[in-house]
Amino acid sequence: MKAILWGVLAAALLAAGTGEAGAQSWAAEGRIVHGHHHLYTTDRAAQERFWRDTLGGIPVPWRDTHIFKFPHALVFLTEREPTGGTIGSALNHLGMWVPNTRAMLDRVVAGGYEVITAQELPHRDVDDGMVCSEEQSTCIAYVLAPDGVKVELVENRGQTEPIKNHHLHFHTDDIDAMRDWYADTFGAVKGMNGFFKVVDLPGVNIRFTEADGPVVPIRGRSYDHIGFEVDGLEAFCEELEARGITLDRPYTVLEELDIAIAFLTDPWGITIELTEGLDNY
Repeated sequence: MKAILWGVLAAALLAAGTGEAGAQSWAAEGRIVHGHHHLYTTDRAAQERFWRDTLGGIPVPWRDTHIFKFPHALVFLTEREPTGGTIGSALNHLGMWVPNTRAMLDRVVAGGYEVITAQELPHRDVDDGMVCSEEQSTCIAYVLAPDGVKVELVENRGQTEPIKNHHLHFHTDDIDAMRDWYADTFGAVKGMNGFFKVVDLPGVNIRFTEADGPVVPIRGRSYDHIGFEVDGLEAFCEELEARGITLDRPYTVLEELDIAIAFLTDPWGITIELTEGLDNY
């Protein structure tokens, strides 16, 4: 399965090509930054409609390669039947910042996608699919992309971009241990976001919630793995191995793409692809 996944990534990137105009600008903000979301789908066309037509992701130049670009993230789509959606896995959902949640939610509804805010927040005052806090000057909503990919829309009223990557939300049986692991392993900065314990890397906020029950690893589900872009990946992989962290896929240079990759899985079942050079796409 892993060999197939890397082949899909290589084929997609070869079709897309690189270019300075396509470089991800936040990659200069740190040694380790957010890179991509990689999704499995049974209906690529339906996922494309969601990420491109509804949310406004831009196909990577110069042709449709099933990769869509947002500020702070690339979204990869691989046509393969997932073992389940994000709910019930260690990665419950991803979050996007929008300047107006109502306007984006109207686009989601017009596209025929399910709004699940009331189900996800049964004890909150949900009004027409949203929960609003004037104290925090924000409104949020939860929607389901195809194949059960849960997406949170978070209003950021001062934002100039129509949409931007915001967060990953992990469910875990040990918030402090998982948070410490991401801080120690990747240099993520600890903080608080409301009542959530979080860590931050350039391009993404990672938040942690105590799971209501057992959660399963994400590998093979509709959100298959997260991606971090690393400056100096070979040296970083050596550092990980020196600390006793096992790589699922060792440091590998894909010369035809001018990128390098490695894979690992955290102790709670989050599979992570590390890349160097993907920020040029």
